[in-house]
Amino acid sequence: MNTSRRRDVLIESTIQMAEGSFRDLFDFTPREWMHMDLTAGQLRAMLLFYTEGRVRMTDIAATLGVSTATATGVIDRMVERGIVVRESDPHDRRVVLCRMSPDGDKMVSGLWQAWIERGALLLKALDRPRLLAVKGMLDALLEAGEKTRDQWGPSSRRPAATT
Repeated sequence: MNTSRRRDVLIESTIQMAEGSFRDLFDFTPREWMHMDLTAGQLRAMLLFYTEGRVRMTDIAATLGVSTATATGVIDRMVERGIVVRESDPHDRRVVLCRMSPDGDKMVSGLWQAWIERGALLLKALDRPRLLAVKGMLDALLEAGEKTRDQWGPSSRRPAATT
C-alpha cells in the first residue's frame, strides 16, 4: 500500500472513530436539544445568531437554504416567542437585521454550558498524558481549520456578520 493510500485509510478510520465516539460519548446533546421546542430551521437560525450576532434577513434565508419569505415566517414565529429581535439597520433602514433576544441567548447558552460541563467530566477522567494528547489534537484541528477555511466552498461559509 502506497503512502497516499495509507494516509487516506488512516484519515477514514479516524473519522469513523470520531463519529462513533461522538455518538457513544455525547448522546446527551440530542436529548437537550429536543427539549428546546424549536423546529430544525429555528434551531439553525439560533445557532447562526449565536455565532454571528446580528444577521441580515437575506443571509438567514441563504444559510437556511430557503426563500426570504420563508425565512421571514421562521423569524416571525421566533419573534412571537420572544427569542429573536428584529431591527432595522441604522445605516440602511431597508435592511432587516435579526439577533437573539436575551431569552434566546440564555436558551442557546444553556446548550453549550451543558456540553461544557459534560465535556469537563470526560476530560477529568483522563490522566495528564492523555489530556495533553487531546489538547494537542484540538490545537492541530483548529490550525488545520484555519488553513482550509477557504476550501470549504460557498455553501459552507457563514454569511458576513453585520453589526
